[in-house]
Amino acid sequence: MGRACTFSVVPAPKKTVRRSLLVASAVLSSLALTAPVSHAAPKPSPSTSPSATPPANMSTVGGERLGQPGTQVDLASGVPVLPKDLSARSWIVADAESGDVLAAHNAHWRLAPASTMKMLFADTVLPRFPRTTEHKVVPSDLADVGAGSSLVGIKEGETYTVHDLWLGVFLRSGNDAVHVLSKMNGGIKNTVEEMNEHAEELQALDTHAVSPDGYDAPGQVSSAYDLTLIARSGLQKKDFREYCSTVTAKFPGETKKNKKGKQVRESFEIQNTNRLLAGDSDIPVYQGIAGVKNGNTTNAGATFTGVAERNGKVLLVTVMNPEKNEHNEVYKETARLFDWGFQAAGKVQPVGELVPPKNAAQPGAQPGANDSGEAGGAGNSGESAKPAVGASAATGSSGIGVALGITGGLLVLLAAGAFLINRRWPLPDLVRRRNRP
Repeated sequence: MGRACTFSVVPAPKKTVRRSLLVASAVLSSLALTAPVSHAAPKPSPSTSPSATPPANMSTVGGERLGQPGTQVDLASGVPVLPKDLSARSWIVADAESGDVLAAHNAHWRLAPASTMKMLFADTVLPRFPRTTEHKVVPSDLADVGAGSSLVGIKEGETYTVHDLWLGVFLRSGNDAVHVLSKMNGGIKNTVEEMNEHAEELQALDTHAVSPDGYDAPGQVSSAYDLTLIARSGLQKKDFREYCSTVTAKFPGETKKNKKGKQVRESFEIQNTNRLLAGDSDIPVYQGIAGVKNGNTTNAGATFTGVAERNGKVLLVTVMNPEKNEHNEVYKETARLFDWGFQAAGKVQPVGELVPPKNAAQPGAQPGANDSGEAGGAGNSGESAKPAVGASAATGSSGIGVALGITGGLLVLLAAGAFLINRRWPLPDLVRRRNRP
């Protein structure tokens, strides 16, 4: 087995506001539209491994061209050319609101996803427990965490809130937090089964989960197309948006005796491992970034799905396993694809689409209706998380909070009136981060 996700430290942007309105008639009519006929390649079995080269027989979910190997883009007059130095085995650039795929490269190639699989875990399990639910960790909760896993630092015998655990999942990519939540959810096996059922509901048919945390396992695969679908689904949930865009927060430590012999429990800071949110020595914070999730394992290499907004456009980009062995290469290639996408949006003809979930295609369905992202409704964020530069903090309930502000202290909501009939699955209240000077 390969190594699990291990990252170093970072920081990044913020949260969301109240839920915006879904346009009843226009949205529901658009969801009822029949998507282009598409066919999935056979589901992978637990014994299969990703191919060394993109197979000719890939899924055509979202359009025939997305099933073809190589780069798919329509470079008509006025459309900027794609970056020439992309080395990823697979990538995709899509409009997060309309679902249009602007360009793609081996979009349906089944590859090891690493910790980007945690997006599916979160989208499946996050609504099950209110964030204030508490859980005391027992040895069996952590017994099967893979060797070399990225950890947030959960200790046996300590009690954590669900809010704490999700911060550990999203910020530190903590496999220990994933396993505790999975045990709360009926166990690893049950959680993986539910993840695979949810992937099928999303029409993410390239995806086969074996472990809930993305730890390398035979037959565990996804694709750039599927990871983008999964991220789009997760971003419908307020808590998902909040966690995936949090820069830094306080996490409960171990209970110890102080010098006076009194039992005390201090906290320590955790930071987001997403370099486009946090920046690094060789890469700046990406202007307009608002999530989503990164990953890195021996088998998968580096993987990343991000969402960003600029000039009223919200784009999703997924990049899987760049061949260049340069530091932060997956983020550098993602940033170049975002730059291209924002320049090309409105000029380039789509080469496919992000299909809606099966239930969203039914008349009367309201995708994203559970915008709270947790059972019992969304709780308020606490005060202990740090906002991005220029953000304003807000008071909230007890427990570890997340920053409420974004750079410049402004939140721009996606207006309900912009959800026209051709927008099959709008994103409610996506936090839009103002560009830095």
